[in-house]
Amino acid sequence: MTPEQVRTAPRRRHAYWHTALTLAVLVAVACLARRHWPLLETGAVRLAAADQGWLLVAATATLATWPCSALAQQGAVLRRLPPGRLVAGQFAACAAGHVLPAGLGAGAVNLRFLIRCGIPIAGAATAVAVKGTAGAIVRGALIAVLVAACPGVPHLPRVSGGLLITVGAVATAAAAAAVALSAGPLRARCRRALAGVRAYIAAVHARPARAAALWGGSLAFVTLHCVVLIAVTRAVALPLPPARVALLHLAAGAVAALLPTPGGLGSLDAVLALALTAVGAPAAAAASAVLGYRLLTVWLPLVPGLVVLAVLVRRRAL
Repeated sequence: MTPEQVRTAPRRRHAYWHTALTLAVLVAVACLARRHWPLLETGAVRLAAADQGWLLVAATATLATWPCSALAQQGAVLRRLPPGRLVAGQFAACAAGHVLPAGLGAGAVNLRFLIRCGIPIAGAATAVAVKGTAGAIVRGALIAVLVAACPGVPHLPRVSGGLLITVGAVATAAAAAAVALSAGPLRARCRRALAGVRAYIAAVHARPARAAALWGGSLAFVTLHCVVLIAVTRAVALPLPPARVALLHLAAGAVAALLPTPGGLGSLDAVLALALTAVGAPAAAAASAVLGYRLLTVWLPLVPGLVVLAVLVRRRAL
């Protein structure tokens, strides 16, 4: 076996296990859908008779998510990116993310786009990671705020700023200790990589416009997805407070992320429907809300997004 085959063997095994887990989740979802098909059919009929005004609000919020994603990506990059191609790239990345599991498609498209814009591969990978990390932090912060604001939801213990700083310091010290205990060449490479990442993040936040774009775009992107679901629940006459719907959406997304299906297909649908019914929503109304949300955010933009992806590849923008 050649050295190249030795290096690629673990990655192939990981890909096989990843594919097997994805297929298992999809098969389980298909079985559940077949078992509950009458309920899904009732939900689809109810969605067809939903309030068109609220559906228009949901569709408008969906359209606004891609410019917000582009704004966040621009905030994670030091140089100016072409605005039109950046928005098109985010639209294409969204479609790719619904085809490949665990966000691999979206990350690959964004990485390729930044490289085509002349950014070195290390800087492009760091920018994609910074954007993803900012989005995760925003989601966590919103969940904490909504848990504290929603009545009837168990409150999390209060965490002081000093405790957060202490936890961060301990985590940083643990990471540093792990690096220090590693081999010499590996330790040097890790230190250089960490120093480069820290310098990049500092450079981004040294520019107020870039930091505002990164965090503002990330916050707007997550908030608009919550608005889409809230508007759909109003369209199907689902009587739930908007803050609680937003909290259920964010929590369901966090849980569904543990199951690596393409675009959360099946996993997010099942978890979100279960969460809505758990707080008292009728099963048919919950099914209608989930179907409407996924129709607007996944199925309707999927084919146009793949077309845009193909056009960008053909024009060598990706």
